[in-house]
Amino acid sequence: MRALGIDRRSLLLITVAALGYFVDIYDLVLFNVVKRESLEFILGPGHPDIKDRGIDLFNIQMAGMLVGGILWGIWGDKRGRISVLFGSILLYSAANIANAFTFDLTSYAIVRFMAGVGLAGELGAGITLIAETMPREKRGYGTMIVVVLGALGAVFADEVYAQGQRIGAVLTDITGRAFMNWQIAYIVGGLMGLVLLVMRVGAFESGLFGRMKEKDVRRGDLRMLFTDRARFLKYLSCILIGVPVWYVVGVLVNLSQDVFVPEFGIDTSALDADGLKRINGMAIRYAYIGLSLGDLLSALLSQLLRSRKKVILGYLVANLVLTVVFLFGLRGASIATYNWMCLLLGIATGYWVLFVTVASEQFGTNIRSTVATTTPNIVRGSVLPVTTAFKAAVPAIGNVMGALVVGVVCIGLAFWAALRVRETFSDDMDFIEG
Repeated sequence: MRALGIDRRSLLLITVAALGYFVDIYDLVLFNVVKRESLEFILGPGHPDIKDRGIDLFNIQMAGMLVGGILWGIWGDKRGRISVLFGSILLYSAANIANAFTFDLTSYAIVRFMAGVGLAGELGAGITLIAETMPREKRGYGTMIVVVLGALGAVFADEVYAQGQRIGAVLTDITGRAFMNWQIAYIVGGLMGLVLLVMRVGAFESGLFGRMKEKDVRRGDLRMLFTDRARFLKYLSCILIGVPVWYVVGVLVNLSQDVFVPEFGIDTSALDADGLKRINGMAIRYAYIGLSLGDLLSALLSQLLRSRKKVILGYLVANLVLTVVFLFGLRGASIATYNWMCLLLGIATGYWVLFVTVASEQFGTNIRSTVATTTPNIVRGSVLPVTTAFKAAVPAIGNVMGALVVGVVCIGLAFWAALRVRETFSDDMDFIEG
């Protein structure tokens, strides 16, 4: 790891942040993996409201992430990045365990909101710590490890759900109680987070934050992002760059089972009863494998080209092309072909590592945590207006054209934003916003 500019202390920090993000992504996508089984348990098999209640609960989780992004971001600039890293892990782990024993829609919504608040803090804190502790030309490798490993949490979520009966047998032997697959998936996520907290021993605070804390400067003041026009436009640009990622995940992939598989007439004859329940889980699995591969490739390309902007712009072109292929080229395809297309879409949206890194590098130490934490969570929260726009467009122009229009708008705005932000590949992070 020394060849990548990573010493032992930094390696521990990266490991904690990466595993934290692994559990973060596991929980973030878990609801969309288990929503049908869990909602069928609450509402009854085949209930007509399952689709709409599923979208509502996912949006509530995203709303929690918006709130949490603001709270954790400000806390990170005022009290330190390490406290955010572990406070967020504790909250979403507790919410996961509670979710396994939630059997009505109201409680389900409350727990998903609290989980969203917890999920909001981990990535921003981890990326900020890495940006402030690693050598300027090597920090891309640190953020790459965090995001690449983290994206695999989605794959693990589907695998835990698929292996629910085997894991449930172990839990039943220990507790004497039978569990459903969706309960097991939530319990495993919560336990992983709690175990991860033990690893915090030895993790260290950012030196830049320590020095900045001794100065008489405004820290974690969200108003600073809105009272200066140039700073606001820079902040808005950072947000818009990431929106296509959650357009793909939140619309094209997450709505596979309820919208696009039936819309395209995808051949699911090869699936058994269990496979039919896991259409969404498999689409998410393939997409996040693609995201992990895409993040790895985008990070390596940015180091090779010494540019973050060039790589992001290239990925946006690929994103647009593959979105069009997905919407117009899959009629009558097999479920295997559909899943492979989800993987390709994931690769094309695998610039999340660059998006978060660019956001953290654009702003001074006194509001860096606020930006690095709020930006990805506002992007995640953008699934609210994006899915709402999609649902509003469907009655007039249908699922395919509705998805195309929303996608073109999201990707077009991201192009504009990527062209506006400055190149930050080797910028010094030791500066303060006035």
